[in-house]
Formats: sequence, structure tokens, C-alpha cells
Amino acid sequence: MKKTNLIAYLMCALMVVGCSTNAGTGSLLGGGGGAILGGVLGQLIGKNTKSTVIGAAIGTAVGTTAGALIGKHMDKVKAKAAAVENAQVSEITDENGLTAVKVAFDGGILFDHAKATLKNNTKTALSKFANMLISEPDLFIDIQGHTDSTGSDAVNDPLSEKRAQAVANYLVSCGVPSRQFQNVSGFGSHQPIASNDTPQGRAQNRRVEVYMYASQAMIDKANNGTLQ
Repeated sequence: MKKTNLIAYLMCALMVVGCSTNAGTGSLLGGGGGAILGGVLGQLIGKNTKSTVIGAAIGTAVGTTAGALIGKHMDKVKAKAAAVENAQVSEITDENGLTAVKVAFDGGILFDHAKATLKNNTKTALSKFANMLISEPDLFIDIQGHTDSTGSDAVNDPLSEKRAQAVANYLVSCGVPSRQFQNVSGFGSHQPIASNDTPQGRAQNRRVEVYMYASQAMIDKANNGTLQ
């Protein structure tokens, strides 16, 4: 299929998608078509970027009912995360077409300039976040660090990775099982979410993002109808 025809098909498919809750989203994506759609869109929009792929593709089919249960559960995860101070919470779709949750923390709040050591006054919020993760043992977690474009890649790339690792290490020290962490990565300044031409934009680009998505154990519970 030509790429132009594929894009047209995908846009038509998107026009029939109209769900306002995660339960609805999970139901649609769990039916199978959403997983394919999400994967293809990820390739077209975010080609050659690691951050567009959250979660590893699974071998287990996720039925409509199971997808709805995962979506409903992620509503609860989102609500818990939103209660954490300075957490910017949003919904995403993982590699399997299932609802997942992204939490972004302002890098300027977590770290001093050009440093990768957590500020003491941010640890209370991260401790609360850790308690939330401990209460959700069937979540998998990815952590990504990002910087603005000030300075060189030789500085920004390792700095972003050290910051992501610092958050992961602290969460583990608070009791989050290390097995839940699947990927901890730094992307330097290569994936900005705002313009680096203004101080406000650079501040937005300095961030650590935490992605929470369904593990195989959660998917199995959803397929068995036991996920609450």
C-alpha cells in the first residue's frame, strides 16, 4: 500500500474513533484494530525516535473486554498520579495499543542547573509517587530524561541519562521493585516539546518523563477478568 493511501486510511479510521474515557479507549484498542493503528501511527509520526515506543509488543491477544478493564484501571492510575505535587499527567497509547499514563516532572524542580543530584525539597513528592507505584505492582515503568539545547550533545546526552537514572534510583530506594523498570534512558535535547528559542520553552524541555503501562501480568489479569 502506498504511504499516501495508508495515511488516508488511517485518518479515516481516526474519524470513527470517539471515546472520552479510558474504559472506552481500552475497549476499542483491545479489539485489535487500535493496536495496529497505534503502531503504524507511531512509525509515521515518530520514526527513528525511541520515545514513541512505550512497552514491548506482547504475544498475548488482548480482547475487547480485557482492553476495557485495562483502560478503566489506568483511569485509577492517572487519578493517583495527578495527586502528586508537580506531576504533569497525561494519557498515551503504548506499543500494544493499550492506554498508558505519562507523568512529566519539571527538570528545574528536580535538579539544580547542570546537575543530576535530586534536590532535597523534591524528594517528598517523589516519595509519594513511589508509594503510588508500590500500590501498582503490575505496572511497567519507563523513565526518560530530556534537556534543552543549551550546551553540546556531549554534555546534554549523559546529563539527561544521569537524571533519568537518579529518579529511578530514588524510586527504588523508596521501595519500588526494580523489576518494574523496563527502560531508563536519556535523550538529551533531541526531543523538545517547546521552542528552545525562549527561556520558557527551554524550561519546558528540561524534564523527566515517567511512563506507566500494563505489564504481561496486568494483561493476564485483564484477560482472566480479575483486574480491578
